[in-house]
This record gives sequence, structure tokens and C-alpha cells, in this order.
Amino acid sequence: MSDVRIPLAGVIGHPIAQSKSPALFRHWFRELGVRGHYIPIDVVDQDLPDVLKTLPKMGFVGCNVTLPFKEHALSLADKVSDRATLVGAANTLSFGEDGRIYADNTDGYGFIENLRNGAPDWDPGAGPTAVLGAGGASRAIIIALLEEGVPEILISNRTRIRAENLKSDFGAKLTVVDWVNSGNMLEDAATVVNTTSLGMIGKQEFRVPLENLSPKAVVTDIVYSPLETKLLQEAAEIGCRTVDGLGMLLHQAVPGFDRWFGVRPEVNEKTRAAILR
Repeated sequence: MSDVRIPLAGVIGHPIAQSKSPALFRHWFRELGVRGHYIPIDVVDQDLPDVLKTLPKMGFVGCNVTLPFKEHALSLADKVSDRATLVGAANTLSFGEDGRIYADNTDGYGFIENLRNGAPDWDPGAGPTAVLGAGGASRAIIIALLEEGVPEILISNRTRIRAENLKSDFGAKLTVVDWVNSGNMLEDAATVVNTTSLGMIGKQEFRVPLENLSPKAVVTDIVYSPLETKLLQEAAEIGCRTVDGLGMLLHQAVPGFDRWFGVRPEVNEKTRAAILR
């Protein structure tokens, strides 16, 4: 009998039963012949410090963190990547043998990889990017877009002050647009990104008017339930290239799997099919 410890990882959130990440990791374990387990972990906020201290003792090599713990997890880390510091949140934690926690944020990486995969000829320099929403996901995506060389970001949020805070942090390349005028900012946009929950199953309907949207624009939505949101459906009818949000979930998981299990998985049609099943 082997006494080699099988590495464990998981995803922490509340609630967490709806997470697709366990199915994703099971697919990669089978596909790559990797020994490991990936477990959904539902905790309440006040227990998070104790949970993160205990996991390495139980054989966990790392974990993903989702809502509502991304900011709290960052504050509990012993070492933080520059990217996670900029975003102000962590979604990927790695545990050292001494139990020390290294925090990273791979949301922006996942977003860009998904966009390039779904629209291979996407040109970040083609014109302004319009971003709907100013939450945590928006922050990670804006950082990634600026790093890719987007010349200008037009941002609109239902609560304007949150968009103003992002402009304060990231400077002159961001222009804040009132939510009531969010449809107007699509006119010159080469790329359109919905980072809100609008259009998600169980959430409010997406009602931003699209009549000013250029058919040359690339449109992407981080919502993946439903896979084809109202935004993507209407944008496709206009003639836009569209990219759904599932790939962002898949690609953001790649760096963590690589760090924890020593193999870099590939995101392809088989991966998508395994999750959609």
C-alpha cells in the first residue's frame, strides 16, 4: 500500500453547491491521469481564518475562493501577488508545506484567455472598450484590459460612485458614464464587456439598449448561466462576434491546477462539454 499522500484542493464559498469547479477538476484529473481530489467547501465568514489554517494540515495544497470571501481571503494571506494586490481580492490560494498562504488572482488572466480563444482576431487597440459594472470582477478585468493595451475604457455602473472609485484608482484611461446613458457609450466601442449579474438566471433582466452597438464590435459577457445571455443573443443578431462567459471560469482555473498538481491542463471543446454535461 502506498503511503504517498494524494493532494487535495477545493473551492471555498457560501453558498457553493452550485459551483462548476469540482466537475472541471474531475474532468482534468481523468483527462491527465492526475491523482487528486477537489472538494466544495461551504463556510461562513467568521470561520474562514480557522478553515484556511486547518486545510494545509489536512493535505490541501491550495484552494479557489469565490463569493463572498475573495477580499477576506486576501487579508489572511502571508504572501500576495502583485496582481491580487492591484485587484484587491484573491481567487487562488496556494499552501506551503509550513502552512503559509500565497494569494493570487487569476480572474483577469481567465478573462483575456477566454476572449482570445473565442475571438482569435480580437485587437485590444482597435478602439475603446465599454465595461458594464464596477464590482470585483470588473476591477480584475479592467486591469487585464489595460495591460493588453486597450486605449480607453468607458465604464458605467448602476451606482456611479463605484465606477468613480475605479477611475480614481486607474486614471485617465477610464471615463465614467451615467448608467442611464450606458447604451450611448456602445456607439464607438470596439469591445463590450458585461461584468454585472444582469441577465443571469434568477437575476434582473439585461435592459441596456443596444441600438448604438457597432456590428464590428466584440461582445462578451461573464455570465454563463444561461450560456447565451440576452446581451450575446442580441449582439449576434446585430452582427457582432460574441464570446460567452463559461471560458473565463475554465481558464481562470488553469494556473491553480498547474501549481497544485504539477500539470498544466488545456481548455478545449472537451473541457467545455464536460462542464456543460
